[in-house]
Amino acid sequence: MARVYNFSAGPAVLPEEVLRQAASEMLDYRGCGMSVMEMSHRSAAFKGIIEEAEADLRELLGVPESYRVLFLQGGATLQFAAIPMNLMRPRPDGSSGTADYIVSGSWSKKAFKEAKLYGEARCAASSEDGGFSYVPDADSLDLSPDADYVYICQNETIYGTRYPKLPDTGNVPLVSDASSMFLSEPMDVSRYGLIYGGAQKNIGPAGVTIVVVRDDLVRDDVLPFTPTIMRYKTQADAGSLSNTPPAWGIYVCGLVFKWLKERGGLAAARERNEEKARVLYDYLDQSKLFKGTARKEDRSLMNVPFVTGSDELDARFVAEAKAAGLESLKGHRSVGGMRASIYNAMPREGVEALVRFMERFEAENR
Repeated sequence: MARVYNFSAGPAVLPEEVLRQAASEMLDYRGCGMSVMEMSHRSAAFKGIIEEAEADLRELLGVPESYRVLFLQGGATLQFAAIPMNLMRPRPDGSSGTADYIVSGSWSKKAFKEAKLYGEARCAASSEDGGFSYVPDADSLDLSPDADYVYICQNETIYGTRYPKLPDTGNVPLVSDASSMFLSEPMDVSRYGLIYGGAQKNIGPAGVTIVVVRDDLVRDDVLPFTPTIMRYKTQADAGSLSNTPPAWGIYVCGLVFKWLKERGGLAAARERNEEKARVLYDYLDQSKLFKGTARKEDRSLMNVPFVTGSDELDARFVAEAKAAGLESLKGHRSVGGMRASIYNAMPREGVEALVRFMERFEAENR
């Protein structure tokens, strides 16, 4: 059976070249006589895998030496708790730590709700009044200079929005959930205190979470009830090997890092992603049937939600698209409609095939 065009938001499409290499090394990794899935995470072979993966990631992102790179487990969702546990600082008077959250969609809303369990989390701005169809204006935020950090979800997967510019947080560390846009374009790491993301979008299989955190935020004085395994210092001191890591997932991430480097790095990735997004958005902007749901200025390059205005027609579109080899176009269960996730590994041909199908569907259902 031919491979489909997979528009899933995650776990998502991986580069075919990476899948083929992983398959070729499945039984015997470089003469070891065993699979990466079988080898000890303390072995010399795996030490080479994780160190090379970190070096390639640092090169791709331009990670300064003053930042740690951690390969963790628990998904991005575990970081909703780990971040306040590690970054909120109780005050000398006994009061709890504080953080500002900018709520621009489901994932930042969930992170905000979780943070309130551990300290004084404050909603500094929200776009919920507009159904999360836009991102709050970065130039008009009410941020506290005394906050321990400011939190954003830089690309909201469900609603298809992305920050067109970063908020200026002054001396307060900026924390970004970059899951759905991680490694899709260059990022100035020095502007963040911490960047994190689940790998199952642009980088690798589900099960790996990458955290890039500034040295001064890797500290011993975390909230006292923080589990040892969730302390950034525990993992940083152990080189992400405090416990058994998601070894095979890290190996595949490393293959994707090399794939990106061979294709010109993140600047070239951004150009390809902008071209793909333009193909789809240009069609949506002139369509009489389909409508994009995110405000134009805040549109994501990675996740493109759209609707017809009819639940029945939406369902028919998803079913017929699947039959045509266009997979996983159903929108998130919380919002319905459709969503095309066009991550790094989605070729332009896949987006063009989607647009041709949409044109036919529109002609048949006017």
